[in-house]
Amino acid sequence: MKGVRGGPLRARVRVPQPRGLRMRLVVAFTLVTALTAAATGALTFREARTGVLQQSQDTVINMLRSQITRLAPDLGHPPTEPELRRFAAGVARAEPSGTWRVLAEYRDLSATSAPGDPFEELTPAVREAVDSSMATVFQRVRSGGHTSLVVGMSVAYAAPEGTGRQPSGVRVFLTVPQTTEQAYVDALVSAAQRAAVPAVALAALLALLAARGVLRPVRALRRATRSIAEGRLDTRLAVHGSDELADLSHTFNETAAALEKSVAELREMEARARRFAADVSHELRTPLAAMSAVTDVLDEDATGLDPDTATAVRLISEETVKLARLVDDLMEISRFDAGAAVLHLDEIDLAESLRHTLAARAWTDLVECDLPPPDALRGRVDPRRLDVVVANLVGNALRHGARPVLLRLREGGLPDGGRCAVIEVLDSGSGLPDGVLPHVFERFYKSDTARARTDGSGLGLAITAENVRVHGGTVRAANRPQGGALFTVELPLQRDTSTPEARP
Repeated sequence: MKGVRGGPLRARVRVPQPRGLRMRLVVAFTLVTALTAAATGALTFREARTGVLQQSQDTVINMLRSQITRLAPDLGHPPTEPELRRFAAGVARAEPSGTWRVLAEYRDLSATSAPGDPFEELTPAVREAVDSSMATVFQRVRSGGHTSLVVGMSVAYAAPEGTGRQPSGVRVFLTVPQTTEQAYVDALVSAAQRAAVPAVALAALLALLAARGVLRPVRALRRATRSIAEGRLDTRLAVHGSDELADLSHTFNETAAALEKSVAELREMEARARRFAADVSHELRTPLAAMSAVTDVLDEDATGLDPDTATAVRLISEETVKLARLVDDLMEISRFDAGAAVLHLDEIDLAESLRHTLAARAWTDLVECDLPPPDALRGRVDPRRLDVVVANLVGNALRHGARPVLLRLREGGLPDGGRCAVIEVLDSGSGLPDGVLPHVFERFYKSDTARARTDGSGLGLAITAENVRVHGGTVRAANRPQGGALFTVELPLQRDTSTPEARP
């Protein structure tokens, strides 16, 4: 298998982020404090460590120089091995605690302050530096878990007056364990660690206090927003101070006031429109009743009239019927809008009710039925409203769909475990366009905007949806995979007979 060129694969690990604002503030405040404390501690530790080691180093070098200056005149020219041994031991005695270890060398001769001392801490770099310069050389070497200071210098003789000092060829190397200095450094680390814990704890406490102060107006804003969402548009926030949160509260109050004013105006306009529709519908019923009576008489005598007059009479009669139906639908919608729709519940055989709806409108031969046997499915519903629901759905399928039209009734289940009656009306037409489905139950909605008029009022499906809603049910529209529209109604099966009427 050929390899794929490119960089190495890296797995992305998602670090969970704190969700609550309080937690974010606390975590951020604590992290900033911890980082600040760590940085401050690191800088302080470095400076303190450098100071401790520098002071120890200067003390050692000064003592070494002083001791070499005092003992150098006792060396021979050139020195012998016993002289080098005495010289090394004398330099080592400069430290009363006996921690100094000294190595003295002259060409091929060498001697240590402690016989047999291998002097392993001495590195070639220190030797080369001492050989090439008269300056004092030092290096910190870690060996065996301990740190030691290695110092090297060349011994010079006092030259005749005015000629300075001359190198003697003797080299002195000193090793000093830095146990005390390491103890000081360890104490600094421990002190920094002990100080970091209360610092972080104090930071967390301060963060909680700061978060509390920041979140108090945020919580108030959240409660006020919920109150607005629940319809209490008179909710306002108390504004304190002049910071950004106070400005946010002030902006919220202005927005809420504008929203309350707009909603009040819309409600007033809606109420006026409803009153107007109800009043007009009510006022039209009396003259429409008279017109219907007259058109009935004219229909009976139309056969004796001339053709043009008979056609005009029939047209007037048809339009009067449509107008009467529109007024009735407007009255019905007005009752729903006013909350005055009342359910007159009765326990009935649902299948028999659906058969009666079809028979009353002479649709028995036009609609196929898939209904349960008599008394197999009973429910407590408003028979008149159920008749309106089924008639509107079946009539809509016959007018705008294509035959065969199927009316089906079965028992179903609800999400809460209850039982419901499922009524389905299916047609074999072209179905509903996708853009129409969300709007089919809206008032006066027309899927074909090119049609100036329809046989219906444009309120049939809206009235259907309202009648289903007052029963506590649902209605939805969809398209069948094999073609045609499908309207589904779910009505909860109520068995409580204690209440003869129910108001939505």
